[in-house]
Amino acid sequence: MSEYTALSDLGEFGLIRKIQENIKLENASTKIGIGDDAAVLEPGQKNIVVSTDMLVEGVHFDLTFCPLRHLGYKAVAVNVSDIAAMNAIPTQITVSLAIGARYTVEAIEDLYEGIRIACENYKVDLVGGDTTSSKGGLVISVTAIGEVAAGEAVLRSTAEVNDLVCVTGDLGGAYLGLQVLEREKQVFLDNPEMQPDLQEKEYLVQRQLKPEARMDVIHELKELGIKPTSMIDISDGLASELMHICSQSKVGAAIYQDKLPADPQVLNTADEFRLDPVMCILNGGEDYELLFTVKLADFDKLKNHPDISIIGKITEASEGVRLVTPSGNTFPIKAQGWTHF
Repeated sequence: MSEYTALSDLGEFGLIRKIQENIKLENASTKIGIGDDAAVLEPGQKNIVVSTDMLVEGVHFDLTFCPLRHLGYKAVAVNVSDIAAMNAIPTQITVSLAIGARYTVEAIEDLYEGIRIACENYKVDLVGGDTTSSKGGLVISVTAIGEVAAGEAVLRSTAEVNDLVCVTGDLGGAYLGLQVLEREKQVFLDNPEMQPDLQEKEYLVQRQLKPEARMDVIHELKELGIKPTSMIDISDGLASELMHICSQSKVGAAIYQDKLPADPQVLNTADEFRLDPVMCILNGGEDYELLFTVKLADFDKLKNHPDISIIGKITEASEGVRLVTPSGNTFPIKAQGWTHF
């Protein structure tokens, strides 16, 4: 007798009831959650921000090495990251799934346990979604809703000349974590007796499988009295996101190579894979750190922050987007990160 339950045994409404059992509403703006034709939200006088992201099996994740619980957590985190990038506070999410025939009830419960943990961590309410069958693999679509005081949303298009360019955390880890996981997968496929040893690469693997949205920094910036002049989250790579800010703000930028933040594991692993660490930092995606600009007057408030690096400055558009090496040479930055098509 199998210990797993086929989704057909439970049915769509049974699955929804099972999901609903573990959902607890926390935000005052959530009036009605799962269980009716639509959620009812009452945000008061604030602006609402909405973002949707989709994760597709075989394109965005590989279940050979990505546990379903981690995947559920990541699906929420990447959407919360978009809300953070608007200087907003996430309040609700909806989750829609297209589920392939090989998935069991227990597998979907595992996925939703990761979603539940992320909701608890980021203090968001799961208020609805949809489930349907898939002829292929698993597809997850998450819509995140957030609140921001009127006039406090931060856009990509409002950076100004002489602003400082800042980034949170360190970069390149998620990309190199993926390289490590792909290598170990190949070793396993060649010899299933070989068990992966990822202990020395734990930080990089964690960056890939379970990224965190930087809501902590959004709260800290508010406490410091800093409103960024522009902001974006780093999903497709630092170079790509910087180009978005510069093109939409009609400015240029100078980024200093020796200011780019990298964990020692990133440098060592790049060397191991014979990859240029600077290229990994500039073009590796999925770090979900925040790239933002601030007024020059805010320098003293940020210069000693342990988790924010000031990596350059905004320049006139005519100067282009450039990387400045320690020797003073400059190279044009080109977006070579993740492209979807």
